[in-house]
Amino acid sequence: MMQWLRLMELINRMIKPKIADGFRFQWEEAQKNYVLLYPEGMIKLNHSAGEILFFCDGKKSIEEITAILENKFSVQGLLSQVQEFLDYALDKGWVCESYDD
Repeated sequence: MMQWLRLMELINRMIKPKIADGFRFQWEEAQKNYVLLYPEGMIKLNHSAGEILFFCDGKKSIEEITAILENKFSVQGLLSQVQEFLDYALDKGWVCESYDD
């Protein structure tokens, strides 16, 4: 069972998240914030969510996104927080999984 959990953890880290079809991620000057636009409305993102989604281009893995953020903010140990947010965003349909190179 432990090997299965380790394998799933590795697979999750290799996922390259991207903004899901039907959503557009952008800086909204009027809101002074990053937002996700979709046909029915807009989701105003907090600072952390905006920073994470900024790098969700389908080319960077979750580990790569985490490393970029840790370097940008001079902190360590963000992987679990980044993963937790991306799990939430995936559940909401804001991002989708990509395994492409």
